[in-house]
Amino acid sequence: MTENGIFQIVLYFAVLGLLIKPLGSYMADVYEGTPNMLISPLRPLERLLYRMFGVKSDEEMSWKSYTAAVLVFSLVGAIALYLQQRFQNHLPLNPQGFPGVSWDSSFNTAVSFLTNTNWQGYGGESTMSYLTQMSGLAVHNFLSAATGMAVLVALIRGFTRRSAQTIGNFWVDLTRSTLYILLPLSILFTIVLVSQGVVQNFKPYQTVPLMQKVTYDKPVVDSQGNPVKDATGKDKTEPAEMTEQSLPGGPAASQIAIKQLGTNGGGFFNVNSAHPYENPTPLSNFLEVLAILLIPAALCYTFGKMIGDTRQGWALLIAMFVILIPLLLFCYYSETVDAPYVKGLAAALSADGNMEGKEARIGVANSALWAAVTTAASNGSVNAMHDSFSPLGGLVPLFLIQLGEIVFGGVGSGLYGMIIFVVISVFVAGLMVGRTPEYLGKKIEAFEMKMASLVILIPAVCVLLGTAIAVVSKDGVAGIANPGPHGFSEILYAFSSCSNNNGSAFAGISANTPFYNVSLAVVMILGRFGVLVPVLAVAGSLAGKKYVPVGSGTLPTHTPLFVVFLIGVIMIVGALTFLPAISLGPVAEHFISLK
Repeated sequence: MTENGIFQIVLYFAVLGLLIKPLGSYMADVYEGTPNMLISPLRPLERLLYRMFGVKSDEEMSWKSYTAAVLVFSLVGAIALYLQQRFQNHLPLNPQGFPGVSWDSSFNTAVSFLTNTNWQGYGGESTMSYLTQMSGLAVHNFLSAATGMAVLVALIRGFTRRSAQTIGNFWVDLTRSTLYILLPLSILFTIVLVSQGVVQNFKPYQTVPLMQKVTYDKPVVDSQGNPVKDATGKDKTEPAEMTEQSLPGGPAASQIAIKQLGTNGGGFFNVNSAHPYENPTPLSNFLEVLAILLIPAALCYTFGKMIGDTRQGWALLIAMFVILIPLLLFCYYSETVDAPYVKGLAAALSADGNMEGKEARIGVANSALWAAVTTAASNGSVNAMHDSFSPLGGLVPLFLIQLGEIVFGGVGSGLYGMIIFVVISVFVAGLMVGRTPEYLGKKIEAFEMKMASLVILIPAVCVLLGTAIAVVSKDGVAGIANPGPHGFSEILYAFSSCSNNNGSAFAGISANTPFYNVSLAVVMILGRFGVLVPVLAVAGSLAGKKYVPVGSGTLPTHTPLFVVFLIGVIMIVGALTFLPAISLGPVAEHFISLK
């Protein structure tokens, strides 16, 4: 760990901290309908959109109607994206002439972008046309993020309303999230990224000659494109020479802006934000990783302002930081110590630590920062390959994912996941003192705890059951690039990432197969809607309850003591659920590497 690396991490959190209150206050104005100089000019456009789509903005929905609207909207969007991929060869803005995407990859990608996961089993610059990237994937980056924010606002209304049967209007919440928050921030961020050299065009790919020829071993394939085996059963190769390279283009900056701000993470190019066309300068790197936590962190203040007690929002924000920062520093430290398995690889080591799988222009500190932030925030973008981290360094992003969407998490979904953990913590505290638990003036009873249990159990079951099926099936182990504990970690990471709607990968597993495309898509659906629906049910239940005045026995939920208690509940649940699996993967690999 270097002084420069620590300084960059401190600077990051300092800048983030300065932006939380102004953005959080603005978002509260958006959802409460409070006019200000930024919102008022767009009001006519908002009303026009309602007239165009037949939305009655003054009519509110019960939690069941709100849930139905979310599910129908998501289903229609997924079908549209699936069809666009399948028939992209017949659509415009496809200068490279890419064919339609296979059924299983199209299904996986449609579900991935629908659920704000943005898991990618394909190479963006070699698979998707400009139209698919722009009007398909980028549009879903907006809509899936806005959906998560809308559900959060509905849950907040559950706490603020008394004896009410409605929790808002989904179409209004979706429109305001997109029009007033995501779209303006994305336009501004896109302009900044273009100024840094991020690609934004519609030109065909450019083929340029290499200054120095490159020789490599080319796989030998038959007429159907299948690998040819030699006498020993290994894939046959032949010497080949590369004299030119194809430089991709496309509308990348606009998609990168919303992928970061919306905690989506889908890369325009295959190597994501490690690609110089996505992330060319130190400033672009800083701003892109800043954008990941910007809205999730600010929503904590939005929550506090909307419920009328900003201390509650600050308490949740502090709990998130207290979990994230130590894990980030541990990841950074793990990548700076001498890794036994790379000591003999001079190219992999530097004065700053383990450079295997990292960009020299980015370095270890910013790679560790991005890895921790992106997995805490359910973003999924990467600027280094997590598969090449040390065993303990790779354990950090894996564990942050497995904690679920609570430590910032996706926009909206992270905070409503944390609020569910608060409900559980309050319930546990109530049992300890023999009182009916209360949170923000609402009693926490059996129904809320049943729904909260589903929020915890469904993603965990998807991770563990999906991993178990993959490691005992032929199709599951066929994609492993590394044997032993590391191969197990690759599978565990994939199902953890998809079940918790993160989208990042260890990058050492071949996941673009029917088995993984279908199985990972299934756990993405369950991980998103198996949490979202119970949260809306909790919102509806709380909205219908009367307000309970604060009494002498009410547990304060804004104090340091409660923050510590909340963190303890989160860590205990995470450890009990996933420690056995982690022991078989990163922990076992670490001890093997010491031999």
